[in-house]
Amino acid sequence: MTDTPKNVAFIGIGKMGLPMSVLVAKAGYAVTAFDQNAARISEARAQGISIAASPVEAVSGKAAVVTSLPDDTALRGALLGSTGLIAAIAPEAVLIETSTVSVEASTEVAIAAQARGIAYLRSPVSGNASIVHTGALTCFVSGPKDAFDNAKPLFAAFTRAQTYLGPAEEARYAKLSVNLMIAVSAAMMAESLALARKGGIAWQDILKVLDDSAVASPMVKYKTAPLRTRDFESTFSCKQMAKDLDLILDAGHAVGVPLQLAAQVRETYGSLVAQGDGDTDFIATVKHLERLSGLGEPKL
Repeated sequence: MTDTPKNVAFIGIGKMGLPMSVLVAKAGYAVTAFDQNAARISEARAQGISIAASPVEAVSGKAAVVTSLPDDTALRGALLGSTGLIAAIAPEAVLIETSTVSVEASTEVAIAAQARGIAYLRSPVSGNASIVHTGALTCFVSGPKDAFDNAKPLFAAFTRAQTYLGPAEEARYAKLSVNLMIAVSAAMMAESLALARKGGIAWQDILKVLDDSAVASPMVKYKTAPLRTRDFESTFSCKQMAKDLDLILDAGHAVGVPLQLAAQVRETYGSLVAQGDGDTDFIATVKHLERLSGLGEPKL
């Protein structure tokens, strides 16, 4: 049997998982966390999060388990197999998986969770490490509808909005679809800015043009702000975007959707990683196009 609904385990307390766990604790939940990284554990303790001695101890008896993991390999390693956490999570508990992972890996988790009587909610979050602590993340959710309805107060603790999409892997497709538009938008902005500079437009002027134009989406404005000072500190890295584009292309291949733009942009991010910009923010597409165009640093 599960413990009180207010007892929650967090597995993975990195740049996203830790601030999410802190928000959940502030909302009145008793949070127990685990991570493989000693520095992250120390930081979590400093912010008042209880740390379990092992991942099994963290999830044992908990009514809800939230995972925030970097990729398919980490997801499978943490949850599946004879030593995976699904074997240790209590039947009737809810597993809220917030990572950006493949449909294939997520389906494997779904099968294992169903066999144990665990309600599995695919719940990838949308946003980044610069806003997660504010509770401004959104999430896409698919899985058992009754489990989602019961977990709404927990979701509200660390996201501002949740969209329920269906009983299976719909949330995974939603997250990959959104990230595809973000990646293509970054490539689009890079080409537009390089063309404008070649046309003699000053850096600050073209950024103002974009902000005041019909294309001034939240995504565009989100990136014109740091571009004004040429700030490429990562909120989501080129390496991470390349990983997500691989997931996007694989998903497209699996369902028969030709993703020509995704394939082209994936090569752009591959070039950035190869040039040493893998840990730079994904808007480093701007620097990539400047290099290709023979442009140096603009006057700020």
